[in-house]
Amino acid sequence: MSDRYAQLVNSPVGSVVARRVGLPLPPTLERHHPGEPVIRGRVLLDAAPGGRLASAVATTLAAAGAQVASTMAEPLRAAVADAGLDASIFNPDAPGEQRFKGLIFDATGIGDSTELALMHAFFHASVGRIERCARLIVLATPPSACGSPRAATAQRAIEGFTRSLGKELGRRGATVQLVYVAPGAESGISSTLRFLLSPRSAYVSGQVVHVGHGKPPAKIDWEKPFAGKIALVTGASRGIGAAIATKLADEGAHVVGLDVPALGAELSRLTTRLGGDAIELDITTAEAPGVIAGRFADGLDVVVHNAGVTLDRTLAKMPAERWSKLMEINLSSIERIDDALLEANAFRKNGRIVCVSSMSGIAGNAGQTNYATSKAGVIGMVEALAPSLAKQGLTINAVAPGFIETQMTARMPIAIREAGRRMSSLSQGGLPVDVAEAIAWFAHPASTGVNGNVVRVCGQNLLGA
Repeated sequence: MSDRYAQLVNSPVGSVVARRVGLPLPPTLERHHPGEPVIRGRVLLDAAPGGRLASAVATTLAAAGAQVASTMAEPLRAAVADAGLDASIFNPDAPGEQRFKGLIFDATGIGDSTELALMHAFFHASVGRIERCARLIVLATPPSACGSPRAATAQRAIEGFTRSLGKELGRRGATVQLVYVAPGAESGISSTLRFLLSPRSAYVSGQVVHVGHGKPPAKIDWEKPFAGKIALVTGASRGIGAAIATKLADEGAHVVGLDVPALGAELSRLTTRLGGDAIELDITTAEAPGVIAGRFADGLDVVVHNAGVTLDRTLAKMPAERWSKLMEINLSSIERIDDALLEANAFRKNGRIVCVSSMSGIAGNAGQTNYATSKAGVIGMVEALAPSLAKQGLTINAVAPGFIETQMTARMPIAIREAGRRMSSLSQGGLPVDVAEAIAWFAHPASTGVNGNVVRVCGQNLLGA
């Protein structure tokens, strides 16, 4: 469903009226199109003294073909030179003719709260020069990995900075993220930097990502990263599920879509178009886990647990069967399917489990005690399984969508629908492709160190963490 309000206030006359009366002005977001570069403009790079990520960042930017500017202070000077980048020099005191599509600050060298002034100085001098839909990223050390309480305090403080800056810049379509990189995991940041710098992350802002240890493949096809891989997508026939299946197929995967028999015709049309296969199956039945595990006896690379329903009622009016039916579909069946796949050793090397949670699982929602419980359970499952799966060379992560323009949200009462769209830093709903892009990042072969994360795809919704 189109956002007619956004179309109206972004028209020449509508924008003037909206500004005069103080109405929200949703920016036009840039999204990725095949064949486009990672980022369409210059990236400004800086680091606090003693930072450890300059080399990894410079190498990633060089491989992505990005245009780079830098203060060229050490260790940036050596890192930029070693990466073969032809970087221009940024002088914050010079006139503001330089414009930037991306700002990256390596804050890993910040050792106490007084040094947070270095981060302020960088962004204070450069944030006024960003282009529309710019990407701002701060790289930091997980507080738990810091060598002193003061360093941990400073690194944790950065989260407040990035979340607040995202809310300041959302009206320009800009996004701000914090990426905690574990010591020794520097070589594993490529897929995360590429995703967060690119238009693929159009509806992701104010997020905290953890990159841990993992060994990326030596050779990566960034255009077709899933070539030769098999991906299972549940709830694939329509909406977000169809967008996920399409995205993975477009990037080379052989997609097996799964949905209930009642949606078999839609599922068949989708998988035929994508050159994939279809499984018509109710995942809540006792035999479903075994059927799925048997279907992938020859190997599976990616499973996306997208199937889910809403059966809303206030708790006082929610019968037991309504609670149990939703919990079976949204959570318990996922646990049983994963158990069956893991027991059968169905996952190939560097396999991926990606789950679809929800903002309701983070913030809660009136009338959705069952749904919010199930989606919070998905988050708990991700956190609980991540350490053991890492030992097997697998990862598990989840996306938590906010207001996404689907058939379901189109049926909402207009007042609720408009509130859902406007209550974010970007003042608009997301698209199913926004969720699919985040899932493709989690599933990417290079995302070996991205494990145990829950990332909201919500335009930095003003509710929840």
